[in-house]
Amino acid sequence: MAMQGYRGSVQRILRAASVKVGDRVKVEGRGRSYEGVLMPRTDLGNPKNLVLKLDSGYNVGVQLSSETKLSLLESRELPAFSIPKLGLKLDQAKPNVTIVGTGGTIASRVDYRTGAVYPAFTPEDIYATVPEIAEIANIKVVEACNVFSEHMTSELWVKIGKVVVNEINGGATGVVVAHGTDTMGYTAAALSFMLKDLFRPVAIVGSQRSSDRPSSDAALNLISAVSVAAKSDLAEVSVVMHGSIEDDFCLIHRGTKVRKCHTSRRDAFQSVNDIPMGKVEGTEINMFREDYNRACPTGKVKLQAKFEPLVALLKITPGMPSSAINGAIAAKDKGIVLEGTGLGHVPESLFDGIKLAAKKNVPVVMTSQCQWGRVDMNVYSTGRDLLEFGVIPGEDMLPEVAWVKLMWILGQTKSRRKIAQLMQQNLAGEITSRTRPDVFLKTVFSLK
Repeated sequence: MAMQGYRGSVQRILRAASVKVGDRVKVEGRGRSYEGVLMPRTDLGNPKNLVLKLDSGYNVGVQLSSETKLSLLESRELPAFSIPKLGLKLDQAKPNVTIVGTGGTIASRVDYRTGAVYPAFTPEDIYATVPEIAEIANIKVVEACNVFSEHMTSELWVKIGKVVVNEINGGATGVVVAHGTDTMGYTAAALSFMLKDLFRPVAIVGSQRSSDRPSSDAALNLISAVSVAAKSDLAEVSVVMHGSIEDDFCLIHRGTKVRKCHTSRRDAFQSVNDIPMGKVEGTEINMFREDYNRACPTGKVKLQAKFEPLVALLKITPGMPSSAINGAIAAKDKGIVLEGTGLGHVPESLFDGIKLAAKKNVPVVMTSQCQWGRVDMNVYSTGRDLLEFGVIPGEDMLPEVAWVKLMWILGQTKSRRKIAQLMQQNLAGEITSRTRPDVFLKTVFSLK
């Protein structure tokens, strides 16, 4: 551990200076000087570099050469990571919030062997990184699973749902689900459809940057999500994430109207075809709208958790052949969601495949690959042809939400009539009654 990741000439330089990982050092050379703590180096890093954690909290790689001067400023032992114990005595004046751990960046550390981020935190670790949440509520932690969100499955959605139901029916004021951001929108939709008679808030939260990074959004996001679970009058599934690139507020997004719109920005999550439900500044909650289900002191959540996993989501491209749909049918897919062009169109080359799906009793749902707006298949002849073939309009649902919804509906019924009826029915806020003209590319900064 003393020389973790350092080999060859760099290791010899460190030994000559009596420096080990964890020590505070000074590196001088080429007219520059750096002071910081010597960090482990990844196996995949440049073998001529050493890594320093500066006082600012950021890491910097410094290339050593014969002209470089390395000096020991302070010998230190590597800090041991210890987890504060959760309070065993409940404060009767505080609400009770359960954090459900599933893995993801909000519960991750850096593996200094490879430089990769991996889901190593338990739910207790989540609490340990942001102990301020204990000032908001009595915190209980439960682990449903521990995976990166790209490995999430419908079976894991059900596991998460069961934990949420047990906690709310067991007396929790609200529940926070800590989740990786990549598929957070999918899980939010799944919970929105399968949690019936929900009477307390369920806030899903994650972070774009791992907890050990100075620019991490984990702390503000978690404090905001716990505030929603503890203090809001929501009785819905929401996603609570940064509302700007600063550490100033988080937005509360409806679980069926939210998408991750950027790979790395802290304000990556946006409500699509609607405005956010509200925002959290500090621990204060300000709701933007009135059309949400209100929380109540008592009730009983039911879990309607059967999903049909064999559903395809196909993005339409010019000249796409019917073999794309034929292949889904041959693979025994029980339903297909199309991410069509514009108002909900496909090329004529797909018509035979869609007709085959209808013949095989495989429901086909149409959404749009346009991020905003809704499908309208009555405008052009292609759309009208598709309606004649039995394609079900997806209104203004996000394609991924329509995919999750079709999986859920197929888990409840096999009736084509009932499937079409439920797909066009607003079950959990996934369909808006009209297209709002004021939400297209709406900047969140105007919501401050």
